Amino acid sequence: MTDKWKNRVAGTAGGLINGLFGGGGGMVLLPLLTKWSRLEARAAFATCVAIIFPMCCVSTAVYLYQVRPALSTVVPYLAGGVAGGLVGGLTFDKVPVRLLKAIFGLFLLYGGVRYLLW
Repeated sequence: MTDKWKNRVAGTAGGLINGLFGGGGGMVLLPLLTKWSRLEARAAFATCVAIIFPMCCVSTAVYLYQVRPALSTVVPYLAGGVAGGLVGGLTFDKVPVRLLKAIFGLFLLYGGVRYLLW
């Protein structure tokens, strides 16, 4: 498979997961970015965020159109998400890659167990 097709497959898989679950496309993209694109881990994390952002914007538009969540419910989470994203982005280059991988893996594990049991 050519790199162009690998990128399309990875993007489609990430977008599909993101659209189906309202997020989580990075769980697919991050391993593929490190394996197929051979990006160093820190570059893969940053690239993943850059790819996921537009996907989340599309998913947001679709969900806002179809589900129409109450803004009073959305805004408090959005404010916290913006603050957390800012802190995470500013401290990203100070966190060792090994720790980033461990945290990412723990979130994947937590999410998987949570959804299987609840």
